[in-house]
Formats: sequence, structure tokens, C-alpha cells
Amino acid sequence: MNLPYEWRVGWRYTRASRSARRNGFISFISGVSVLGITLGVAALIIVLSVMNGFQKEVRDRMLSVVAHVELYNASGEGLPDWHALAAQAKQNPAVIGAAPFVPAQALIARGEDMRGAMVRGIVPSEEAAVTPLAAAMQTTFARLQSGQWGVVIGQEMARVLGVTVGDPLTVVAPSGQVTPAGVVPRLKQVTVVGIFNAGHYEYDSGLVLMHADDAARLFRTGGPTGVQLKLKDPQDARRVAGELAESLGADIIVRDWTHTNRNWFDAVQVEKRMMFIILTLIVAVAAFNLVSTLVMTVTDKRADIAILRTLGASPRSIMGIFMVQGALSGVMGTLGGLGLGLLVAFNIDVIVPAIEQALGVHFLPGSIYLISKMPSDPQWGDIAPIAVISLVLSLAATLYPSWRASRVQPAEALRYE
Repeated sequence: MNLPYEWRVGWRYTRASRSARRNGFISFISGVSVLGITLGVAALIIVLSVMNGFQKEVRDRMLSVVAHVELYNASGEGLPDWHALAAQAKQNPAVIGAAPFVPAQALIARGEDMRGAMVRGIVPSEEAAVTPLAAAMQTTFARLQSGQWGVVIGQEMARVLGVTVGDPLTVVAPSGQVTPAGVVPRLKQVTVVGIFNAGHYEYDSGLVLMHADDAARLFRTGGPTGVQLKLKDPQDARRVAGELAESLGADIIVRDWTHTNRNWFDAVQVEKRMMFIILTLIVAVAAFNLVSTLVMTVTDKRADIAILRTLGASPRSIMGIFMVQGALSGVMGTLGGLGLGLLVAFNIDVIVPAIEQALGVHFLPGSIYLISKMPSDPQWGDIAPIAVISLVLSLAATLYPSWRASRVQPAEALRYE
């Protein structure tokens, strides 16, 4: 290969430092530096992949219950013709399903136990086109008949209130009736006709589903007050919501699922950024271990540097030799970290159970956590910056030792040789 001699000499120094006996300590320090970069890059990939996996798992469970986009009447009143609004929304090619609903807040009482809940009035035949939970539990949701006052509640709420299918509950509406004796809260006894398990604590413990006609009568809305939409790609919800807001006008309020769950997603993003910064510092420490390796190499190669200078090598060429040597160590460490990190990230569903079986422990007990298996979702949008940062830090660590090597004076270096 017709490479510049700086590259050939730098590559030779890299191999020589690992093979020469008298350079054993330098070889050890160099190996530790490469291993540190490898482990740092691998740890960063694995941790971010696991965080992406948890985020994806929770997002999928959340979207099994809620719609991707919700449309409301800006006046707060009911929609006189939700079919027309749904048809107008479906003109957007990203919208593939629509269903009416009646959202409201209420208290759910069972004896002396009382809990706040989000009540959602739905049309069972339409809801299956919007939420995966309704599509998977069509038989259960079909029990929600207009005028029968049945409800479907979450598993956690059923456990706390101690109810099963067929038991009665009392729904207390927030707005009451004005009577000569004062304001009396509106109460309605309902019957539990089904229990769902979405795998998301917030909805399993605080969501109550009932027929839209019953909800409209209980909360006096006169009919559906909103329309739920399902999109081809949930990740486009923010963009599609913006397009719908422009096309539907100011009379309709548009909210996508990222807006209604903003606090949770903001917290996840902050945690992910902090973990990225912390683990990047580990890579930085490992990369700057190359400084000590190159300083010792420069000290050991002073005579070689002096000979190269007497043969006509410029200070820039000497600097390039040691930059190549350090950069090659950084490249090997980065590539090793990428290989190790991706190997673990793509096989974490096999590796973690093997470790649990070997140690006799369970990292995510199903009785405590919603997710009993360690999820992983490697994304190239995270992996590419990790590799670039590792290479940049490794290259930056070579600058000072390489500059010191270029300042070696041949006469001083060869005086005692």
C-alpha cells in the first residue's frame, strides 16, 4: 500500500509497543487505554439501548389505551355532528381511524373507599378502530350497552376497591344538582361488566370506560365532546396534529399523545441526556489515558525521533506519526466498544436471563415492576454520535504528546546514545 511514511511508522510503533519486551509496561498502559475506551463505548450503547427499550415499552402500553390525537370543541360543549368532524380529519392521509368519546373526571366509590378517576365514554363498535385495547377486548367492550350503565375498569382499581365483574360501583359527578336544600352531587350506581389490564399503572388504576350515551347523560354533555384519531405512525402525531389544527380551524382544539403525556416524556429525555453525559465522561477518561501512553512512547522513542529528524523528517511529520499511533488506539477501542455494545444490546433478552439464572436473582420482579424482562432498542441516532465522540476525544488526547514529540531536538536526544 502506497501510504505516507507517517502512517507506516505510526502503525509500526503501535504494533511494536505491543510486541517488544522492553516496552511491556507501555504496552500494558496502551492496552488498558484501548480496553477503557471499549468498555466506555459499550456501556454507553447498552445503557441508552435499555433506556430506549423501556421508553418504547411504556409508550406502546400507553398507546394501547389512548388515541394518537384527540379533537375537542373549543367552546367546551358537545359536538353536534362528530361524523362530519371525523370525516374532515380523515382527509389527512395520516389518519386511519376515528371514534367519538366523552372525557370527564369523577369519583368512584365502593362502600367507604373512594378514588378519583378519568371517565371516558366510548362507542364500543367505533372504539376498536382507534385503540388496540378495545380491538383486543371486543367481547368485553361489547357489554357496554347504552342505558345499561355498565363500566369497564382497570385491574389495579378493581384490586384496590375489591370488586369483580358484576359488582356495583357509585360514580359521583363533579357538578351537582341545585335543589332547595342546596347543591346535591349527582350519583349514579353502575355495574362492573369487565376488567382490563393495560400494563400501565396510571390507566389500570384511574381509567373507567362506559358507553358514550350513558356518560353524556351522567355529565350532561348532550353527546360526544371529542373525537379520537388513530394515525398510521404514532411518531408523526405532533406533525399531524399541527396540520389538523390548521385545516380544522380555531373552533377545534387538537391535542396529540405527546402533549397529553408531556411531563413523562420530558422526564425520560432529561434522564437520557444525563446518562449520556455521565457515561461520556467515562469514555473521555479512557481516551485521555492515551496521553500517558504516548508520553511514555515519546520518551522511549527519543533516539528514533532524532534519527528521523536528521534524515529530513519535519516536526509536522513527527507529530503526525504519534497522532496516527494514538488515533489507531482510539479507533480500535471504539470499534471494539461498538461490537461489544451492539452484541449485548441485541442479545440482552438472552444474556440477562442467563445472568439471573447463574446468580439466582431476578432483576425485574413481575410483582413489583410492570416490565419483567429487560427491554432493549438500539437506535443508530444514539450509536453514531457515541462513535464520533469517542474518536474525537481519542484524537484530541494525542495532540499534546505528539506536539511534544515534534519539539525533540536531535542533538539533545543523541548526546548520550
